[in-house]
Amino acid sequence: MLEKDVEAKLNKPIRALGGLCLKFTSPAFTGVPDRIILLPGGVVRFVETKQPGKKERARQRYVHGLMRKLGFIVYSTVDTPEKIAAIIEDCRRAITHE
Repeated sequence: MLEKDVEAKLNKPIRALGGLCLKFTSPAFTGVPDRIILLPGGVVRFVETKQPGKKERARQRYVHGLMRKLGFIVYSTVDTPEKIAAIIEDCRRAITHE
């Protein structure tokens, strides 16, 4: 499974929840996660997708840590169907307040 396949498997279920799963880039600030999930009610999540077996670079780990310190949820090394399913479930709970 390629990274683009991981991203595609994430996009459709997020849209089914009424959200958006957008490609996230920041040319002036490297290391940001690949995707930003925007959900109803102002819920925001960040996702770092990877091809199975690949890991984040040091800069990515650093930036993800900064974002977490600001209170954001960042999912790291999303590379399997099980991790994608866990994110979808977390997003569902976040918008239904379970």
